[in-house]
Amino acid sequence: MRIHDLTSRLAACGAQPCHSRRILRAWLAGLTLDSGPRNRPAADYFPLSVRAALPQLDVEIAGLARLRSEHPGADGSARLLVELNDGQMVESVLLPRDGLCVSTQVGCAVGCVFCMTGKSGLLRQVGSAEIVAQVALARRFRAVKKVVFMGMGEPAHNLDNVLEAIHLLGTEGGIGHKNLVFSTVGDPRVFERLPHERVKPALALSLHTTNAELRRELLPRAPHIDPAELVELGEAYARTVGYPIQYQWTLLKGINDSVEEMDAILRLLRGKYAVLNLIPYNSLEADDFQRPDGERIVQMVRYLHSRGVLTKVRNSAGQDIDGGCGQLRARAEVVRSRRPRAE
Repeated sequence: MRIHDLTSRLAACGAQPCHSRRILRAWLAGLTLDSGPRNRPAADYFPLSVRAALPQLDVEIAGLARLRSEHPGADGSARLLVELNDGQMVESVLLPRDGLCVSTQVGCAVGCVFCMTGKSGLLRQVGSAEIVAQVALARRFRAVKKVVFMGMGEPAHNLDNVLEAIHLLGTEGGIGHKNLVFSTVGDPRVFERLPHERVKPALALSLHTTNAELRRELLPRAPHIDPAELVELGEAYARTVGYPIQYQWTLLKGINDSVEEMDAILRLLRGKYAVLNLIPYNSLEADDFQRPDGERIVQMVRYLHSRGVLTKVRNSAGQDIDGGCGQLRARAEVVRSRRPRAE
């Protein structure tokens, strides 16, 4: 379901724009659709035809994103395995400090070699209403004041649905525009579309290396944009919207943690309106990649930060439960595949 499907259904049963906005706000707050301020009855707000349609619509909306399992982390986060209406599963993550990470696709077509989600390929797009439903579901557990589109999928490959969701969250959802963070590997369509949107999200660009050839190996189906060109596109957007670009750098031991890479980062990002987020790889023993040790990570942060590049360490939430993006879904699919089929 897309958001316009929902608003069309409401209009067909007699809802005026003011009614639809009230219903959408209730949904986005994690409440039933007929909820009003101060618990006043729906009859005070909606015509009879709308009230008659809301119970069935409430059931359908609730089915867009159902909690399959919850996995709390020691850092205050909680990874949510979410089942969509057709039985497909995605992951959302409740982050510390009232944040939420949502998924925009079931699977992903980019095929980043260090990402579990990419190993499954793209199974289907997530509709704009399904994206927003992850926020509504999360708000039943705790406040959500920031939404990052960094879960399963490449948001640029589902651009219309993602921008619809961002628009609703930034208008009726009560979330500040800079607290809506669009993550991408650097699809040119992002830089064409985002500056013209009413709700302009913050941008997080997956850089991971300054070496164009290595980046093609790590992100085999990402657009082949030279890292320097990608940074220039990011810088132009940052100056347009007035908040910095977040450059994402998944730290892989022996691959992109060298002094040569750090010096290249300085040449690329010094003086830019940017933050570099170093994300230590969420590694398992059998993985092809491992994270650098803690001392090395500290050295990198000090080296870059002291030389003019604002650098932060962003550990993936829920590392203590082996819950890196796609891992929960992968384990759930293995369990489901082992179940005996009914005759």
